[in-house]
Amino acid sequence: MAAPDESVVSKDEMRRFMVECMTTAGASESHATQLALVLLEGDIRGHYSHGLNRLDMYVRDVQQKVCKGDGEPVILKERAGTAWVDGNNLLGPVVGNFCMDLAIKKAKDAGIGWVVAKGSNHYGIAGWYALQAMKQGMLGMSMTNTSPISFPTRSAVPALGTNPISLAAPGTGDDSFVLDMASTTVAIGK
Repeated sequence: MAAPDESVVSKDEMRRFMVECMTTAGASESHATQLALVLLEGDIRGHYSHGLNRLDMYVRDVQQKVCKGDGEPVILKERAGTAWVDGNNLLGPVVGNFCMDLAIKKAKDAGIGWVVAKGSNHYGIAGWYALQAMKQGMLGMSMTNTSPISFPTRSAVPALGTNPISLAAPGTGDDSFVLDMASTTVAIGK
């Protein structure tokens, strides 16, 4: 329930706004939509540090050509249950979705799907990807490294990233287990 001085915005309106901002910045509609869905899920799940408030970072990254707003990841090497992907410096959610879709396919075919990527960018909440596998009746796991921004004990310089990890497992009925966390005390943006 919104407070008297607050407004409630529908999920569809939030998604439309984010897609419009990203396409105006130079992202393709497909890539903008993938990003918007991840950011929206971040807000819905209560990870406000990785929701709509991150949109300006992605807009700047595409406008300033820090990352590409269109293109496709490429599989560099693969086996029945594994793959190595080059994200081609695309938006992180595009690379993350590509990798998780591939991992799910491999898991269905080979019993396990383990996909790693290089050349990616900030991919939003790690839980988005683990949940995709869980919705297919699988155990899902997603993790990424980040730039060094955290100071190890007695260090004078940052050397560790927040390095988020997410695990998701279906339960009985509507029950499930989902862990989505940074490996530091808090995620950036909180």
